[in-house]
Amino acid sequence: MNPISKYTLILLLSLMSHCVMASDYPNKPITILTPFPPGSTSDLIPRLVAQVMAKSMGVSVLVENRPGANGSIGAIKVASSPADGYTILLATTGVLAINQWVYPKLAYSPSKDFDPVINAAATPNMIVVHPSVKAENLNELIALAKSQPGTLSFASAGNGSTSHLCGETLKATAGIDIVHIPYQGPAPAIQDVLGGRVGMICDNFSNVIQHVRAGRLKAIVITSREKSLKITDIPTSADAGMPDLEAGIWYGFVAPVGTPKEIINRLNVEFAKALQEPDVTQKLDAIGLKIIADQPDEFRRFIAKEAARMQKVVKATGAQIQ
Repeated sequence: MNPISKYTLILLLSLMSHCVMASDYPNKPITILTPFPPGSTSDLIPRLVAQVMAKSMGVSVLVENRPGANGSIGAIKVASSPADGYTILLATTGVLAINQWVYPKLAYSPSKDFDPVINAAATPNMIVVHPSVKAENLNELIALAKSQPGTLSFASAGNGSTSHLCGETLKATAGIDIVHIPYQGPAPAIQDVLGGRVGMICDNFSNVIQHVRAGRLKAIVITSREKSLKITDIPTSADAGMPDLEAGIWYGFVAPVGTPKEIINRLNVEFAKALQEPDVTQKLDAIGLKIIADQPDEFRRFIAKEAARMQKVVKATGAQIQ
């Protein structure tokens, strides 16, 4: 057999294998890996959609938590998994658009190691403080920080998270000295703010609004230029005179690169159906999440745009992890 025929045969066999894989999909449990601890929106979204998808697809859809390094540990695991549609990553702004700019040696490539499936939902961040912090609005918070340099601390979901960059943006924009305290995910960070061990956090709205409504935390500002029609009682950063204090997070799903297009498209349809299930929609809407449910190509273009935007934010704030 001449070399050309040999390589042609290999290519044909590979294509046939992909076709068989796609036509038989799914025939075993699917795992959605969330690279953050339980107890936050990054854990809630996959668990809500998994229940619906399991019924629709006829196989178990499991959710596994693999936290660490702002989602990098879980991302690496999925990137090295077989590209067969059975291991999916819940990927956030940090995982796909920030980590590459703050970690000098990131062990995965957001653009080369994953095939986008769907951007599920998004929410702005919100600055909240413990009730003991003597500030009721952004101006008062800035004045307090200026009166006590290096005293006020802010928690984050981890180095390179949107809550970290939000705090750094506030520092740079307002010219204040506040201390960053990173955690392994938003849940433990919020718990320490609730306990008064850390003064404030700028985490996603969906993670903190329940505590604001219960009176356990004070809302200072939503870090967005646009006011939500559903949230009229909390000012935006634009309302407070600081429009450049903008931070938010989106939650998408990606598969290992090379996953057959037919499987990507099937997963896109299944995720979209689950997100539009009335019970899922109601629960996400209640915590301020806007459902997106776009197409794979749209999500790919969005990720590239967000990565370029976050590169500028990282450069402006000087947020680097050694």
